[in-house]
Amino acid sequence: MKITEFLQNNMYADLAKRNLKRQSVRTVLAAIGIIIGVIAISSMGILGNSLKLSVTDSFADIGDKLIVSPAAGEDAVTDRQVDQIRKVGGIDEIIPVESSGELLEYRDGGTTYQVYAIVYDVEKEGLETLVDFEEGRFFKSGSTDCVVGSSIADRMELTIGNKIEIEDSKLRVVGILKERGLGFDISTDNGVFTSAEMYDKLYPDADEGYNSVIIKVEDIEDIDVVKKDIEERVNKKDVLVDVFATNTITKSLDDVFRSISLFLMGIGSISLLVAGVSILNVMLMSTMERTKEIGIMKAVGASRKDILRMFLLEALFLGVIASLIGGMLTIGGSYLLISLIVEDTSYLLKLSNILYIIEGIVFGIATSLIGGLYPAWKASQMNPLDALRYE
Repeated sequence: MKITEFLQNNMYADLAKRNLKRQSVRTVLAAIGIIIGVIAISSMGILGNSLKLSVTDSFADIGDKLIVSPAAGEDAVTDRQVDQIRKVGGIDEIIPVESSGELLEYRDGGTTYQVYAIVYDVEKEGLETLVDFEEGRFFKSGSTDCVVGSSIADRMELTIGNKIEIEDSKLRVVGILKERGLGFDISTDNGVFTSAEMYDKLYPDADEGYNSVIIKVEDIEDIDVVKKDIEERVNKKDVLVDVFATNTITKSLDDVFRSISLFLMGIGSISLLVAGVSILNVMLMSTMERTKEIGIMKAVGASRKDILRMFLLEALFLGVIASLIGGMLTIGGSYLLISLIVEDTSYLLKLSNILYIIEGIVFGIATSLIGGLYPAWKASQMNPLDALRYE
């Protein structure tokens, strides 16, 4: 309310608005520079942040896990080691995994694919914790049924009820998983999942123990603490297992995309730098053109502070109006960029992206004020007599 009253009743605010209107073409050109700068710096920041959000969302389902695998020189993670891990606090679920790369056959003479037969200690809870079903159901313990990944189902045109052959044994497909993409725990899209009993039948000579153990923590904030506790408990005397925290991937991605966002915003800020120079030029020309006017104002009692305020208000009005227009246009430009590159426009409404728009507007206003600072100071320092004699 006080700001509105100031803009309506203050003489210097009126003079600032009048001066901007008097040189409308010059004002519009300076404003365009600010608008382009705000759009560039905000859009580049939003694009980099949206790419980061898109990638981190792809890894969101693995960020709360620890992967325990045999250390160098060890054959497997043993049942004893799994029991030791169970005693560690902060663990939500432990999923031991056995796996073996094999050729999967479907129908006589069909094409073969490299797949994995993976089983779990706690079968139903384990797999359904890690994946979602496209169709079908989970296999029953001890059955010859299996669940296949989406890539295998697509390549081999598998449907519920089809049979596949592994190691001369036929397994009936009872479930097909949804596509999950890249993961660091298990390869679900190219995996075949069957019961522990069936796995032992397929691979009777397999080593005792597990190829890896997937651990889900109760609170992702405690993942590093749980990792340290497991290493201290299992690797008390010798290094028997390696423990990998999947959140290190998302941390690395955050760092990479933060750098990308800063780089892109740096490119966009060049536009604001050019706009700042343009405003400096406009204000200097305005100062020269109004030298006699400044002299008259000083002669009738205007102080240096009043002159400084008037010129800074011109720069402020120009920056605020142009930056707000740039901020609004950024929404449209960013929507187009995200739809073309990220293909998910919902990221535009994320708080972190809204902050980039606000940041662009603030930078635009700051650039205008900085660009107008020297001309305003120069005008305020004019000698009234010299200004009145200026032709």
